[in-house]
Amino acid sequence: MSFQPVKFYQTGTFTVGNRLLAPEQRSVQAATSRRNSLNSGHRACQGCGEALGARYAIDAAMEATGNRMVVVNATGCLEVFSTPYPETSWQIPWIHSLFGNAPAVATGVAAALKVKRLKGLLGDVRVVAQGGDGGTTDIGFGCLSGMFERNDDVFYICYDNGGYMNTGVQRSSATPPAARTATTEAVGPTPGHAFGQGKFVPAIAMAHDIPYVATATVADLRDLEYKVRKAMTFRGARYLHILVPCPLGWGAASKDTLRIARLAKETGVFPVFEAESGELTGSSKIRHVLPVEEYLRPQKRFAHLFGPKPDVAAIARLQALANRNIRKYRLLDEEAL
Repeated sequence: MSFQPVKFYQTGTFTVGNRLLAPEQRSVQAATSRRNSLNSGHRACQGCGEALGARYAIDAAMEATGNRMVVVNATGCLEVFSTPYPETSWQIPWIHSLFGNAPAVATGVAAALKVKRLKGLLGDVRVVAQGGDGGTTDIGFGCLSGMFERNDDVFYICYDNGGYMNTGVQRSSATPPAARTATTEAVGPTPGHAFGQGKFVPAIAMAHDIPYVATATVADLRDLEYKVRKAMTFRGARYLHILVPCPLGWGAASKDTLRIARLAKETGVFPVFEAESGELTGSSKIRHVLPVEEYLRPQKRFAHLFGPKPDVAAIARLQALANRNIRKYRLLDEEAL
């Protein structure tokens, strides 16, 4: 379940609070020993949620494995902005192949490392695969399901920004209903992305009964790091789905990335939970449920819902979906009611 042992709040800074704590209570990002796996010099947009998510997750995974890890990266924003040939911002063993085969390549890497380990040629080196929602929920979905079904010893991380952002903000199967993209324009009687399409891959991963499945947002660093560390304690297929707002594609201010991610959780739009072997084991509770409008209004991709004649019906349908998430993933903190 959500991990937040330290409740320390200070106006204007997030670093001092960590460094006033005992070393064992600090986040990985607050430690001087952090790996800086995704280093400076990359070309992500200002306020990029995916750059934050990747830095947080991979640094935590490196810490959990003692810096003995190989990363396989799908094509997408993360790969494009971090490795413009012949440069790279990665300070770890890192492999890029095709858009849709990161899970398969990671499976091969894990198999090769296992052979070397059994022959005494190499110690225990873990494998992480990662990609955006396009390379995960769409193009790489078959390879990912195969990896889950075989229970390959790979930890897969999806950075979900709800579209194909680096190629022009096209719709993916993770694009939320009613959202405007280049291929779901805000025109016609039902503007934006259609309702009833897409898929929620964490639920599909749970259906495979793999050892560990979790969701997280970049707004809660400690929860994200905790789930990465926990995933690395398991063997077999593991899956982490991180919500990473995209200022460019979502039409939001760069400074609002963490705020919007937090609102996604507090409205129930994005459920934050974890599961083991197909069973829900815990969830990050919502102490004060906010209406979905609080999440939708800061994003221009939903601006057509709030014009001179607000689309009350579409907003109500989005609210109903959030309410379903709250019930399904038990997101209410009943002690706070």
